[in-house]
Amino acid sequence: MLDPFTRENIAQGLLAAADEMFYTWGRTSQSTIIYEVLDYACGLTDAEGNLIGQANGATMFLGAITFSAKAALRKFGKENIKPGDMFLTNDPFTGSGTHLCDVAAVLPIFHENELVAFAVNKGHWNEIGGKNLGSWSTDATEIFQEGLQLPDVRIYDCGVFNESVRDIIAANSRTPEMTLGDLYAQTAALRIAESRVIELLGKYGRDQVVESIEHILESGRKLALIELSRMPKGEFFAEDVLDTNANGVADIPIKVKVTITDDSMEFDFTGTGDAVFAPINCSIYGTYSGARIIYHALVSPHTPANDGFYSPLKVIAPEGCLFNASSPYPVSCDWEPIQILTDVVKKALASAMPDRVPAGHFLSIIGTIIGGIDDKSKNPFVLVEPQAGGWGAGHNKDGERGLVAICDGETFIIPVEVCEYRYPVRVEQFAFNPKVGAGEHIGGHGLIRDYRILNSNAALTTMASRHKHPPWGFAGGHDGSINDVQVHRSAGGYESRATWSNEPLAGGDLVRFISGGGGGYGNPHNRPADKVLDDWKNQYITATEALEYFGVVIDEVAQTVDEVQTKLKRQI
Repeated sequence: MLDPFTRENIAQGLLAAADEMFYTWGRTSQSTIIYEVLDYACGLTDAEGNLIGQANGATMFLGAITFSAKAALRKFGKENIKPGDMFLTNDPFTGSGTHLCDVAAVLPIFHENELVAFAVNKGHWNEIGGKNLGSWSTDATEIFQEGLQLPDVRIYDCGVFNESVRDIIAANSRTPEMTLGDLYAQTAALRIAESRVIELLGKYGRDQVVESIEHILESGRKLALIELSRMPKGEFFAEDVLDTNANGVADIPIKVKVTITDDSMEFDFTGTGDAVFAPINCSIYGTYSGARIIYHALVSPHTPANDGFYSPLKVIAPEGCLFNASSPYPVSCDWEPIQILTDVVKKALASAMPDRVPAGHFLSIIGTIIGGIDDKSKNPFVLVEPQAGGWGAGHNKDGERGLVAICDGETFIIPVEVCEYRYPVRVEQFAFNPKVGAGEHIGGHGLIRDYRILNSNAALTTMASRHKHPPWGFAGGHDGSINDVQVHRSAGGYESRATWSNEPLAGGDLVRFISGGGGGYGNPHNRPADKVLDDWKNQYITATEALEYFGVVIDEVAQTVDEVQTKLKRQI
């Protein structure tokens, strides 16, 4: 039996291998969506595909590392997986979990011809074909319109690169050099992780490394059970709507029953609307990933991710519902149902866990594509990024301002300087959206970001939920503000929508992204007057809003609070 110090050294070595894989891919990729946005994740599993550890990245990929490895095991069988093999998959319905742009690479790791682990990474490729530039689309009606499908293909066979698969990928991408560059960077990152695990196996031996892996999983399970024992028990309910209006689909009902016992947490989505012929469905694996995100946040956000920790989680999503779609339903924008999944679970538990659950946040990824044919180079350009927004306030704090949505995790938006250098656009405004949910603690501020088109042509594809139904306030706090995308034409006039599908843009047109503010927490009249004054000084609110929402009278000349009038107003 291993002593605890050696076991910990091995465990930390495994986690370090996942981290090094993450940094290697980020530093060698050609795509801004990888090296700037960090829309990817890296991790290790055991020989059965159980997650050992995962580097920070897109939280929406929490389930993908496990399920991608298990999909390879199901298809090929352990006996047919050999040293030097590597597999690619983006099939949402067999284990990749999200949309077709998110490609997972799976590398088996061997010790003396015995399979002991998998290195897996998964990230967003900017272009993988489909009917729209940028590959995901907001108006697809079937998955075949969304790009090239890779149903667990062997890209390396005993160390030999499959050039035919490479050629198929290149032929189906509008930006083949960038797409293949991401594949090569992804492969190099996996090789780094493999070499680090092999070093551990050589130093400590197979048995000790496997024992450390088993200890990681068992420790995760025990930590989860300890935290579950401290949580309120019973059944908790909530409902919401998904309001993207994709392909004219009306609001879709979202329902959940959360059941907590001493040894399990179950999310039952029975009653949620059916899958639709619009790209706002998700596969059961995407649902598992979303469930893991909110489970992790509620149970113990600082505990490392592994399958032992996730073992008490149970998910029920009836076949054919929005959260358990099957082919050929489109899934381009599956982040929207995954996002609202996390929010409705949180809403169900808000009253039972008021000190742990914040109010509703802006929710949407507001996934953005601005692309076209560059006037100078005559080559396609594709700007792909999420937008950041406002999070809900908590029982003891204001909401976070300008933060990416919960399923984006450790990702970023593209810096202004990079946008303007890489693409024919100018960022003319990057500011806080002043509209938030009032409360004793106010919601976080969303953002306003303007792109001026400097090219003769471009096209906009984007989708936002929470366009009609703002983030929910809690404990007397007010609701937040909606997400919106506006196109201001250089010829005059503008239009506002939640969803735009390959919308033609001309030179001089301006696209304005307005992300919502989070919900407020607590009675606004309980917000200390000095904080309201600071909000006014920081130009988050006007003096009129200070009086209307918080009952605070501000002397704009003296820049002080009129205490007599404030107390009188609050009494009234």
